[in-house]
Amino acid sequence: MEKYSAYIWPCLNPFLIGVLPATPPSKFCMHYLRKMASYVRTRDGCFPRLGWHMWRHIACGKLQLAEDLAWLYFETFDLLIPHTAEQSLEWAEALSQCQTQRELEWQRSKLSVDTLQFLLFLYLQQLNRISLRTSMIGEEWPRCRSPSLNERDTKISSQNKNWDVQAHLTFIQTHLPEILELIVEPEQLSSSGQILRDRHLTLEAMESLSIVLEGSVAVNHSVQPIHKLLSQSQLQTQAGFSKLTRSYSLLKFQDFLRESLCLNPFGISLSSQSSKKLPWALQVVGTLKQAKICRNSNTAPPGSRLLIMSQVCKQTLAKNSEKLNDSNIKIHRCSDSFIYLLSPLRNTTIVTGPVRSSVHIQNCENVRLVCVTRRLSIGGSFNCTVHSLSPTRPLLFPGNVSLMLGPFHTQYPALEDHMASVGIAVVPNLWNQPLLFGADGPAPDTSCYRIQNPSEFYPLIIPFRMEGDHYEVPWGLPIEYQKAYESREKVIDEWQMTVKDAHLNKVQRRQFQALVEQKFHEWLLDTGKRQELNTLLPPTLNPSTSTDQLHPSQKSDIGSNTHGITQSIGLRLLASAALHCTVFVVPQETSHGVS
Repeated sequence: MEKYSAYIWPCLNPFLIGVLPATPPSKFCMHYLRKMASYVRTRDGCFPRLGWHMWRHIACGKLQLAEDLAWLYFETFDLLIPHTAEQSLEWAEALSQCQTQRELEWQRSKLSVDTLQFLLFLYLQQLNRISLRTSMIGEEWPRCRSPSLNERDTKISSQNKNWDVQAHLTFIQTHLPEILELIVEPEQLSSSGQILRDRHLTLEAMESLSIVLEGSVAVNHSVQPIHKLLSQSQLQTQAGFSKLTRSYSLLKFQDFLRESLCLNPFGISLSSQSSKKLPWALQVVGTLKQAKICRNSNTAPPGSRLLIMSQVCKQTLAKNSEKLNDSNIKIHRCSDSFIYLLSPLRNTTIVTGPVRSSVHIQNCENVRLVCVTRRLSIGGSFNCTVHSLSPTRPLLFPGNVSLMLGPFHTQYPALEDHMASVGIAVVPNLWNQPLLFGADGPAPDTSCYRIQNPSEFYPLIIPFRMEGDHYEVPWGLPIEYQKAYESREKVIDEWQMTVKDAHLNKVQRRQFQALVEQKFHEWLLDTGKRQELNTLLPPTLNPSTSTDQLHPSQKSDIGSNTHGITQSIGLRLLASAALHCTVFVVPQETSHGVS
């Protein structure tokens, strides 16, 4: 690094959001992508922008992909491209007005992508290709975490490469010649596909690399895409730029890049060493000794902001803060906890505000997820329940068992504003139209999931007081779920009226109250709801906790925000338990969750 003053690293988003966490189609190899790179330069409507209809022709006709899979990759790439909230909402409105498949195809035909960047995006899918050699020595052999999940025939790697910045760097270093080969002009290649000596990389090709690489001229300096970074005169000579040809010497640039490549400084491993701790609006003090919760939003550029939560156990944590906005969230090895992140987020898990790009659940058990997100995907998970609103079809990757999908069923006062800020509309909402993703593309087997029966449906109540006027799901529930909910509420109201009309005397009321409370506490223990209520109690009500241990914000806010609503929730549960039904459910525990 002494000779070069540039620090260049793989961008986080293309790997975290763009690379699907499954084995890619077999024809996403260099042989076929090289043919595609030549083909698109000779056809109208393919270069420099590739439209949906031409990509569908290439994907279905040349690469033998199913049309659903072709659209999936096209749509996923579009998630990587910055759009304003207004643009996203306009696109959602246009899709929601399509009544026929022909109208939908006409609307999709308006979408196009940068051709060279899309080629790089397709090549990056090989990140999760399982190598036969490494599988033989055990590095990528799928592992089963518990005897109860032996029936899962999963092909998902035990390592989550989408979050692993070392894997990103190794991939770029190993495949750098092929990556550059995809973006050079075809006439610069020999008949065998090898790059000829003394060839050049155009400014257009260099700009396409910015979807993969970024950097800075020194540590702690501003981060720039690689084409803007190399516009600085002190680096152009080192990178092989020629003012005469207005291009870069390919061999010199490749050497320069190999010398300058380094780990992403905003990845999990490096960020955890320099990040700040995050105070929480609600937290029971005294049980977070093993937990690791930190963020890098104080230093990271947009797109690389992380919040890392690891080893949180038996906690209720809540946060509604601008410090979380547009962050990538990783929740790892948390158990018996209830987590509320009520801010517009980028990539996350559990109970969330609207997520700008994607939510992924990987290798989780007994997780309940509630989210509004542009893309939802689940892989290698067992007995998980997901309540979502999403304009795209949920992706179910190999290895899932006993999943349940239900409609989004909660609210908080700022929900609509948060949705508008990330550009997600109420429609279209495809929560109940999952796309099952097998080893070779869409799979017909639907045994890994089921749609929630309306008789099992209970709205989720956010157990915190928040400023605002909206206290119902803004767009309502699907009609069959709304009817089930209203029917259950009617039964509870009738029971309460029956008790009132019984005209019990004081002795009878005390006896009746004692009996119901006894049954209520038995029900709390049997269902595990006791922990939910206990973790909502403010620390000042916990006999084992001294007020001297509390953060000042906790002393002033937690009691007023949670104690009253906890009492009302308890009373509502009391009436509900007496009828053997539930009206309040919060997210269940997470176990070894990696997103």
